[in-house]
Amino acid sequence: MKVQIARLSPHQNAKVFAVLTALSSLIFAIPMFIGFLMLPAVNPAGQPVNTPPPAIAFLFPLLYLVIGYIMIVIGCWFYNFMFKYLGGIEYETREQ
Repeated sequence: MKVQIARLSPHQNAKVFAVLTALSSLIFAIPMFIGFLMLPAVNPAGQPVNTPPPAIAFLFPLLYLVIGYIMIVIGCWFYNFMFKYLGGIEYETREQ
């Protein structure tokens, strides 16, 4: 039996995707945090340098959360709008 997805829930899909991307970005944020901790506080000439705060590495998961949410809401809205004209994603199911 062929089935078409007629509507994607923007809020629910965006919540799930935003949390998944934020959590997966921690794979990069944690090593960045460690790297920021290892930055020297002086340049090669021995003068003090303002190093970025290590907590800035954890800004990325927050950005992934917010931007991911917004982009998925827009994507679902676009899918729901275009369904009227093009049809939906189609898949086939079978009873076992």
